[in-house]
Parts: sequence; C-alpha cells; structure tokens
Amino acid sequence: MALVYIALGANLDEPLQQLNHASKALAKLAEGDSLKLSPFYRSVPMGDIPQAEYFNAVASLRTSLSPIALLDALQAIELAQGRQRLVRWGPRTLDLDLLLYDNLCLDTDRLILPHYGMKQRSFVLVPLFDIAPELTLPCQTPLRELITPAMRDELQIHLQ
Repeated sequence: MALVYIALGANLDEPLQQLNHASKALAKLAEGDSLKLSPFYRSVPMGDIPQAEYFNAVASLRTSLSPIALLDALQAIELAQGRQRLVRWGPRTLDLDLLLYDNLCLDTDRLILPHYGMKQRSFVLVPLFDIAPELTLPCQTPLRELITPAMRDELQIHLQ
C-alpha cells in the first residue's frame, strides 16, 4: 500500500464546501481510516489572471491504487465537483494534485512525481508540513528545510 500526498485547492462555487466535499471523496479512496487532512489556508492565486483567493489544504492517505489509477480517481472527483480546464492557473471549483506517491519518481505525459512545482509553493509546503513534519522528499531533502518564515507569513489559516 502506498502513502500518497494530495494538494487540494478551490476558489469558485463555495470553495470551503468544495474542499469539504473533496475530503469526503478522498476518504473513500483511503484504505481504512488512513486519511489525514491539514488545516485549510487562504492564499493568493498564481499567475496573472484576476480571480478570488484560494483555499488550500493537503491530504495524505494510504491506497492500493496505482499512480495512474489514483490520478484518474482524483480527476473524476474534480469533474464531479464541476471542474473545467479552461485557463492555466485560472479559477476552479476544485484542483487535486498528486504531490507524492511513496518515494516514486515518475515523468510521463500524464503524471510527474514528485509534483513539479511543489517545492516553490507555500500553499503546498506549509499544509504538507502540518500533516508530515518529518517527511523527507524523494530527492532526500527534508521538508522542514524548504519551509521559510515568509512562506508561513503569506498564508492565512482558516479554521474549518
């Protein structure tokens, strides 16, 4: 069984409700009661497209699904919650990104593991640290070495 980490983000159609629904859907993918969920954070959107701020979190779970089967399941959850892929880094009802799948390194047309941008994104690293402070990435970098005070300052925790 693989231990996986998934980033959650939303800024459309009641984003907190979107994250809560996604959390319930992820629990159905988790083996046993293995789902862990970080606090929710508010963050400024990436890119130059004017849009509302995001709510973000990170979940971990254990699964027997292969990486591609898990990606398919995550994309099915996004679609069920109204996800439309219209503009890169544009507003969305739900974004589920597979960050880590055990220590697997993978680079295919559909999936790159570890997630290609995770090391630079405070809205990923800070909530990931909340649920896995002792985590070491596949590149052998301890997660705690990537977290800066500025990253914590740019996010606002939102109590569910």
